[in-house]
Amino acid sequence: MSIYHFRKALPSEKAKIWEILQFAIQRRKEEGSNQWQDGYPNPEVIEIDIEKGYGFVLTEENTIIGYCAVISNYEPEYEKIVGKWLTNDDFVVVHRIAIAQNYLGQGLSKIMLENIEDFSINNHIFSIKVDTNFDNFAMLKIFERMEYTYCGEVYFRGSPRKAFEKVLRKTL
Repeated sequence: MSIYHFRKALPSEKAKIWEILQFAIQRRKEEGSNQWQDGYPNPEVIEIDIEKGYGFVLTEENTIIGYCAVISNYEPEYEKIVGKWLTNDDFVVVHRIAIAQNYLGQGLSKIMLENIEDFSINNHIFSIKVDTNFDNFAMLKIFERMEYTYCGEVYFRGSPRKAFEKVLRKTL
């Protein structure tokens, strides 16, 4: 059984992270999606993620197998939701979830989201907000299985995204 670690990304890992994201961008294109087909994300976005402490990696031993950005209490586009969030409390936003090519189909996005739930609870934040493209069926299925609630639409670079929130249980 594999042991995974979820931790902040290091500046020295930018190239590997970009490789993972490039594969995800290409995969979305091959699936006929317009998500991530407009020059975003890009190496500059990764650099900013890491500089601001938003970039996180999932590793198996010393191999980076997944990447995402985890941001606390900040996503201006979420303030303009067409719909309604479940809460108005502190929240964690998850962006740019991507898994390395050789690790697809192993449930690693779910493992990353479970680690983000732990991170959130450990930081006394009990809401996670996410969005994805209407045609990102794999991610939509993960959100459904992990009991995220559909809240409406948000817009990024002119394109609508389905927005979800999960309210976590407070532990004593």
